[in-house]
Amino acid sequence: MSRSILRSAAIAGIGESPVGRVPGLSTLALLRRASEAALADAGLTLREVDGLLTTPARVENWAMPCGVVAQELGLRPRYLATLDVAGASGCAMVHHAAMAVATGQASVVLCVTGQNLLSHRTDAVATMAGAGWAHPDFEAPAGPLVPTLYALAAQRHMHEYGTTPEQLAEVAVAIRGHAALNPNAHKRTPITVADVLASPMVTSPLHVLDCALVSDGAAAVVVTSAERARDLKARPVVLLGQGYGYSHTYIGEYADVTTTGAVDSGREAFRQAGVTPSDIDVAELYDCFTITVIIELEDLGFCRKGEGGAFVEGGRIRLGGDLPVTTHGGLLSFGHPGLGGGMFHVLEAVRQVRGEAGPRQVPDVELALAHGNGGIIGLHCTLILGRG
Repeated sequence: MSRSILRSAAIAGIGESPVGRVPGLSTLALLRRASEAALADAGLTLREVDGLLTTPARVENWAMPCGVVAQELGLRPRYLATLDVAGASGCAMVHHAAMAVATGQASVVLCVTGQNLLSHRTDAVATMAGAGWAHPDFEAPAGPLVPTLYALAAQRHMHEYGTTPEQLAEVAVAIRGHAALNPNAHKRTPITVADVLASPMVTSPLHVLDCALVSDGAAAVVVTSAERARDLKARPVVLLGQGYGYSHTYIGEYADVTTTGAVDSGREAFRQAGVTPSDIDVAELYDCFTITVIIELEDLGFCRKGEGGAFVEGGRIRLGGDLPVTTHGGLLSFGHPGLGGGMFHVLEAVRQVRGEAGPRQVPDVELALAHGNGGIIGLHCTLILGRG
């Protein structure tokens, strides 16, 4: 996709619902809250929306999620779709919306995703979430949970590169420190490396605090033309580059579990944007597990393969460090409502570029990277966002 097509669209509004345990709001109510907040941020109304992108809600039995959401919001869009690239969906929705605007399919596209995953959680949902990512013949019969499958990558990374449990824990500590500054975060109490290592073991080497939360919540983004966005309420943020990467569906069929499709998604995003990793001011990396962040730092080019553990030491990924990472608190501490979790990374990237992140603000942000990871480190989408 050419730079001119990408840059003809802009993010004009962002919004989120309450996040955490929100028992009083259904999935549709959460989606409405986020949608209305994003449109208010842009200075637009539902009447002006003619494009809609959603994701499936795993806790709901909706045959056509985009239709259900359109009906709830009272929309009659001329462009709509339900997108599912697992945890990469949030980033991918922004790209698809930008393409729709650039090609004239729609003029204002609302991207909204989320669900009340925590309030709706049952043993059946938890079992489904684990089995759905495992090979139906060779992995699922053993009953692995998602942390079990990610632990394979962590174990191999530790074996090959000497990565330590303390380095994994530093990721959780840094990101919790960012969540402590976010009033909408699910978990805000600061933690230490010792706290992470003392938390219950889920699957070696991953402790409870190495793993993402289960949360209620929804997030939304409004995409329109760059020209129109300049006249709206909020400062527009432009999509400068994007890329996708795919390496595998089932981790047991993948030969190199320490290298992911982020190599390809990052390379393409940087090529389109005409920048390098050293130009990025803040990186909103998908953090379903602590090992994910370490591998993404390597595969996106912020450090060499095998150096991710050392890279996170010494406060380098904290606010004030060399590369602040996942500054809203991420899936590890801000909240993780399933497919919607990755959209919060996009929202934070937009806030950082606008200079609206409050106490989490990284000084003088010109370029922000948002990255989504789907499945068991198999699907990836990278966005590079800049000032409009």
